[in-house]
Amino acid sequence: MRVSVIIPTRNEAQAIGRVIGDLPADLVTEVIVVDNNSIDGTPEIAARMGARVMTEPRRGYGQACLTGLAWTSAPDVVVFLDGDYSDRPAELPLLLAPIAEGRADITIGSRLAGPRTTGALPWHALLGNWLAASLITNLYGLKISDLGPFRAARADALRAVELEETSYGWAVELILKGATQGFRIVEVPVSYHPRIGKSKISGTFRGTVGATWFILSRIVRYYFRRRKKSMPPSA
Repeated sequence: MRVSVIIPTRNEAQAIGRVIGDLPADLVTEVIVVDNNSIDGTPEIAARMGARVMTEPRRGYGQACLTGLAWTSAPDVVVFLDGDYSDRPAELPLLLAPIAEGRADITIGSRLAGPRTTGALPWHALLGNWLAASLITNLYGLKISDLGPFRAARADALRAVELEETSYGWAVELILKGATQGFRIVEVPVSYHPRIGKSKISGTFRGTVGATWFILSRIVRYYFRRRKKSMPPSA
């Protein structure tokens, strides 16, 4: 099974070496680091660790992930992982197992279902995740607990859902489109730890509120878009 790992980065020099170094070498075919104008040497460190480094000047987490997807080399499975070492790359086998065993098309690492270091997720990030997960459960019938960034998906499923979100909407787009198209989504408990360096989003109350509002609006928008498509044409 060919596995491509995509890691979006922006000024993650303190952590990126540990992230790449802890990936199980026997499972990973390629590591693609998509860097957004780092000024601290992140790309150089990633390259020395053996990653393919792509520069993406356009802002947005989703944009970096889309750029990474475009540069993958015929993978069977694609893994998305943050570059701050808050998720543990050594737990990659946990995400791959349900896919390799034919039980899932998409796996989401749940930071809330697994062991979590105290303070790793601030209260406002926990609240935002709970609101989004509850809304998804109620509107889509998909019971999840978290929108964690550590996730994996079969490459053919990623092509089928036609991802397009370039910003915060990336956190829910794969889940919502995957669920509505009938792909099997499985949550996997993963551990979560304080990130190395300062968060660009969840580390601030304002950033979390903005991201949460954007994500909630996307959940509702996709729901009504699906309902509109399913309605019979008027006479």
